[in-house]
Amino acid sequence: MINPFLNSTQSKNSPIIIALDYNNESDVMNLVKQIDPSLCKLKVGKELFTSCGPAIVEKLVIAGFDVFLDLKFHDIPNTVYKACKSACNLGIWMLNVHVSGGMEMLNMAKMAIAESHHKPLLIGVTVLTSMSDKDLQQLKITSSLTDHVIHLSKIAHMAQMDGVVCSAQESTLIKHNTHANFLTITPGIRLNSTNKLDDQTRIVTPYDAIHTHKVDYMVIGRPITQSSSPLDTIHTILQNINESDIS
Repeated sequence: MINPFLNSTQSKNSPIIIALDYNNESDVMNLVKQIDPSLCKLKVGKELFTSCGPAIVEKLVIAGFDVFLDLKFHDIPNTVYKACKSACNLGIWMLNVHVSGGMEMLNMAKMAIAESHHKPLLIGVTVLTSMSDKDLQQLKITSSLTDHVIHLSKIAHMAQMDGVVCSAQESTLIKHNTHANFLTITPGIRLNSTNKLDDQTRIVTPYDAIHTHKVDYMVIGRPITQSSSPLDTIHTILQNINESDIS
């Protein structure tokens, strides 16, 4: 079977989202010059957006990249509505909001996209992958971490969102409890799952994310951005993902 992720004519199918964990435009554009928008998408988070503003998003879109604006909006419904409206105007591919903001907030986010000329995917944040059951207990959430993620995912699905950000280990459960086409976007992806010096507590390798956990998109940061050859690393990840299909 031919891997669609390795076919540049099907670039929109690439499961790789590179996390741009930078605080300046120079580092971002240096990376962009080394990679191919047909093989990956880019994530702009709070650090980069706060440092460089909407202009960096517009430059990446003009450069041909699908951009995931990862600002995790969580506020009163009208404020989230206006924020999503502004985000749509940047030409982004995807944005996210916290599902725990409630159904009215989620509906207002959906309305903002529906009313915009450009309509990005809307993704819900469930439980941050840095959190554990102990963290939830401290917040007086009595459900287990997995049960709480599933609960929030069901709310996101009821709100007709496109998917959720979650840990890879939760992906198949989420799809089982919502719909097979409900997107799962997973951070906590590491090329070597034995790395202990990490800020994520629920991590998997790219191969396992795609083949075992059936995730749709993987957020990968340092393994690519700190590589001596980011493009070669992207090619290696895509080839490894497809090992079972070409064997």
